[in-house]
Amino acid sequence: MTKSYLLAVDQSTSGTKALVVDRSGNVIAKSALEHKQYYPAPGYVEHDPIEIYDNVKQAAQHALRHASIDPSSLAAITITNQRETAMLWDRFTGQPIHRALVWQCQRTADMCGALKASGMETVVYEKTGLMLDPYFSATKWKWLLEYVEGASALHRQGRLLAGTIDSWLLWKLTGGAAHATDVTNASRTSLYNIHELQWDEELCIQFGVPIGILPEVKHSDAVFGYTADPSLFTEAVPIAGVIGDSQAALFGHLCLEPGTAKATYGTGTSILMNTGARPVATGHGLVTAIAWGMGGQVTYALEAVIRMTGDTIKWVRDSLGLFQTLDEMEALLARANDNEGVYLVPAFVGLGAPHWNAYARASIVGMNRGTEKAHIVRAALESIAYQVRDAAELLQRESGIPLRELRADGGAASNEFLMQFQADMLGRSIIRSDLAELSAMGSILLGGLAVGFWFSTDDVIQLQKAYKIYGPAMAEEERARLYQGWERAVESVLYQCRPSARGV
Repeated sequence: MTKSYLLAVDQSTSGTKALVVDRSGNVIAKSALEHKQYYPAPGYVEHDPIEIYDNVKQAAQHALRHASIDPSSLAAITITNQRETAMLWDRFTGQPIHRALVWQCQRTADMCGALKASGMETVVYEKTGLMLDPYFSATKWKWLLEYVEGASALHRQGRLLAGTIDSWLLWKLTGGAAHATDVTNASRTSLYNIHELQWDEELCIQFGVPIGILPEVKHSDAVFGYTADPSLFTEAVPIAGVIGDSQAALFGHLCLEPGTAKATYGTGTSILMNTGARPVATGHGLVTAIAWGMGGQVTYALEAVIRMTGDTIKWVRDSLGLFQTLDEMEALLARANDNEGVYLVPAFVGLGAPHWNAYARASIVGMNRGTEKAHIVRAALESIAYQVRDAAELLQRESGIPLRELRADGGAASNEFLMQFQADMLGRSIIRSDLAELSAMGSILLGGLAVGFWFSTDDVIQLQKAYKIYGPAMAEEERARLYQGWERAVESVLYQCRPSARGV
């Protein structure tokens, strides 16, 4: 192997990063671009796939320039991506038939309700490890097929392709040569049988998604194809190490043994625990997931999904205008030594684990005349830690595996207050990597192993970077008091979305 670098594309809910990594696992250059969020109706969230692909190209080119290297130095490009976000496109024109429906989008809640009423939820769970929820891709594709004008005609003409963001990027990067996905992204669609490791014909029929428009499924460490877009590179570069962002972070943290766990604090938060070579049957708001496919083997995980965490901070900043910079936020936090009974339940797009209620809506409770914006900012940050505690307790209860520590990554993990408060709420140590881009690093490690950049997991373990540890310091009585207030706030939100309260 004479090529000295790997290029990671990290396509997230809020933007795209490109990172150049050397053989020692050091990030030597990176570039980032945000993309627009579209909210055409309450509960609707969309992205423009063309904008996302253009940003991928720009970020990649900028990162290579910053690193002062050219594409001939790249051993591979790797991809990690926001999961569940679904789209359809025309294979002849290369144009999406509609904006992508983001994982947060709740427009298919009633579709999911109808499928539940027909008794499909048990079938879906037994085959996919997922509950019936608009969070996952299948009903998004169903909606696009049913409600976008011309979709059925394109399908009859054999022109329609379906995919998640990784599939879209692969198809564009390879000039249409690869219509593929990996096992982690496929396992988040509600159409992939995680036991038989194939698209499930019965589920495709029930959801109304033609199996022929779905991408080929490969292991995460496969070589998926070669770049063939002259507006990006003039030479072919292999694409390997394709994996959904949360699973990529699990691999990036080197949680390679059963019982190891991490939390990615992004737009939402995913808490993922490695459960080994067999899927663990559970329920009660947990998702059985494929962690990765590598070396011909599949590793499984249990996941608790929280819909709104980092995006809550963005809402407080952008929609309420309570601060503009991180320094302003820190100053506000310093003014509020206690939440004074104020809780923000960020159910802007429903609640995830352990509640999985698509109809729940956000609420701020406990305010009084003395409440200031500092209390609301603090409540927003605290809400992240409370939700992670809810999810971590559920994981321990359902798996029977005690949580000794939690590894943390993602944008919000850089907040010192949040990490300490999280350790206090869990009563466990939080171990935060000094490397912010754990999802990108996970795909880098997988892609590097795929193309012989590194030869074994022992090699990549030697690349592990420094961590910072936050130990719990809060008195048990104070921890219990704060958490009980959170539980009351969540119960008030759940009460408001009961059928009788919604006038159903």
